[in-house]
Amino acid sequence: MQTITEKILSAHTTRKVYADELAIVHVDGIMATDTTAPMALKAFREMGGQKVWDKNKMWLIIDHAAPAPNERIGNLHKLMRDFATEQDIKLYDVGEGICHQIVVDQDHVRPGQIFIGADSHTCTYGALNAFSTGVGSTDLAAIMLKGKTWLKVPRTIKIVLNGRLQAGVSAKDVILFLAKQLTIEGATYQAIEFHGPVVERMTLASRMTMCNMVIEMGAKNGVCHPKGLQLPYQWTPITPDEGAVYEQVLEYDLSDLKPQLAFPHSPDNVHDIHQALGTPIQYAFIGSCTNARLEDLQVAAGILKDKHIAQGVRLLIAPASNKVFMDALADGTAQTLMHAGAKFITSGCGPCVGSHLGVPGDGETVISSTNRNFKGRMGNPNANVYLSSPAVVAASALKGEIALPV
Repeated sequence: MQTITEKILSAHTTRKVYADELAIVHVDGIMATDTTAPMALKAFREMGGQKVWDKNKMWLIIDHAAPAPNERIGNLHKLMRDFATEQDIKLYDVGEGICHQIVVDQDHVRPGQIFIGADSHTCTYGALNAFSTGVGSTDLAAIMLKGKTWLKVPRTIKIVLNGRLQAGVSAKDVILFLAKQLTIEGATYQAIEFHGPVVERMTLASRMTMCNMVIEMGAKNGVCHPKGLQLPYQWTPITPDEGAVYEQVLEYDLSDLKPQLAFPHSPDNVHDIHQALGTPIQYAFIGSCTNARLEDLQVAAGILKDKHIAQGVRLLIAPASNKVFMDALADGTAQTLMHAGAKFITSGCGPCVGSHLGVPGDGETVISSTNRNFKGRMGNPNANVYLSSPAVVAASALKGEIALPV
C-alpha cells in the first residue's frame, strides 16, 4: 500500500519504492532561474556536459533579479541567454513571470510527473498531483546530463482539513496555520499529503499556495489529493492506497479559522490577526510564487474597488506572470487596483527576495503576501515583515494599519 508520493516515484523507476528507500528516478522536466542557473551551467561544463539530455524538458527563467539591477547580474543573464541559444532550449526572459507560475501556465508539468527545479519553492507543483522538489545547482547539472536523479523516498505526513473556510479566510491562512502547528523544521525531508473537504473545494491556484509553503516546514514535497481538481485536459489522478503507511496523520477542523499572520521574523511565528490589528504599516506588497495569481489580484480588487489606499502607504503588486497581468487587464482587475493607488512592477520575484524593485527602509513595517519573513529577507534586516493573505494586505493598505479583510 502506497502514498501518492510513493506511487509517483515508483512509476519513474524500476520497482515499487517505499519510505526511506533510495531510488534512481527518471525526470520529466527541470528548470533553473537566474539565482541558480549560472552555477548549474558551470557545473554542467565541469562534468563534461556538451548537450543537455533533452532540450524539450529543460527551461531557463530570468525572474529573481529582473530586469538586471547591476552589471554583474546583467552578465549572468547574458550567460543564460547564450546557453539557451546554444542548446536550443526555451528561455523565459525578463517580465515573463515567476518560474513556478510559468511552469504551470505553460503546461510544462502535469499530474503524476516528476519535476525538479533549482529553487526551493519548486514544491509548488504538487498542487497538480505531481512530485516536485527543489535541488542545488550541482544536482541539477547532473540531471541536465542524464535526465535522472537519486533521492531517498520521503515519509509522508497526511493532513486532513475539514470544515468550510469563513469569508475572508483563504489557502494562505490555512498554510500559515499549518506552519505554526508543524514549525519550520517539523516536516524535514518528509512529504505532506493534503486531504479533506477544504482542499477539495480549492482551485488550482489555491492548491499552489498550499504546496508552495510546505518548504517553510522543511518538507521535501507537498502534494494535494486530486479530488475536486479541475484541469483543461484529460489526466489520470494519482490517489493513495487504502492502508498506505503515514509517518503521522493530522486532522483539523478549520470552520472557525481566523485570518492568520506570520509575525517577524519567521514563517512559523504565526498568530491570529487579532493580535496585530491596528499595527501601522508603511509598505504593502502583493506578489511572489505564493500569492500573485489572478484570483489573488481579484480578491484585492474586490476590497479596494472605488476606494483608495491610506496616505503614507505604498502598495506594490508584482503579478505572478505576464499572463496573469494580461488577464487582470482584460477583466478590469488591474485598473481597479491602479485606481486605488496600487503600483504594478515587473512580473518576477524582486521584492520577495530583496533583490530590488521594492526594498523597505529602516524601521518600516511591511505586510506582504510572500512566503518568508526572515530578518533581511526583503532586503533590509532593519525592517519588520508580516506575512498574510492578499486580502489582508489589501485591507491593511486601505486603512494604513493591519486590518481585517471583511
